[in-house]
Amino acid sequence: MDSFELNKIIAAVLMVALLIIGIGKISNIIFYVEKPKTPGYAIEVEKVASISGTEVEVADEKVDIAALMAMGDVTSGEKIFKKCAACHSIVKDGKNKIGPALYNVVGRQVGGVSDYKYSKALAGYEKSWTFEELNGFLLKPAKWIKGTKMAYAGLRKEEDRASIIKYLNQNSDSPQPLP
Repeated sequence: MDSFELNKIIAAVLMVALLIIGIGKISNIIFYVEKPKTPGYAIEVEKVASISGTEVEVADEKVDIAALMAMGDVTSGEKIFKKCAACHSIVKDGKNKIGPALYNVVGRQVGGVSDYKYSKALAGYEKSWTFEELNGFLLKPAKWIKGTKMAYAGLRKEEDRASIIKYLNQNSDSPQPLP
């Protein structure tokens, strides 16, 4: 191979490199994108009130619990509870799993199972599991009682929440009267 052939190969490689760099520069000029002054997005935070050391969501509107409970039925609540059964038992004298046993939960003091280690937020929450409390908690547990260990997104559908609450109420020694 003589030096002339070698010069042609080197010149071709250099031309390709210059062509690639040139096209990149020209495309940056043609397709100019202005960068924002501050990167990221603004996040809005809701205000919460503090009650006895635990944070609770401030309710914007009162839920008509009687109308809500009329939406649900026990049989669909049993089907929906299968999601909960991975962490909770519902049978009488059932053992605690990842979460506490939920037999007799309606009307019971929050954090009332003696042989279960609750988070500080639930242990210090001085209310009972009423229909209203269960509805709020099942909607978004981490938002209803800040600091809870329950890592569940919640049930968005009102009918599903009402069905679960009816199912929980039925699984009790003395079910509470529906509102």
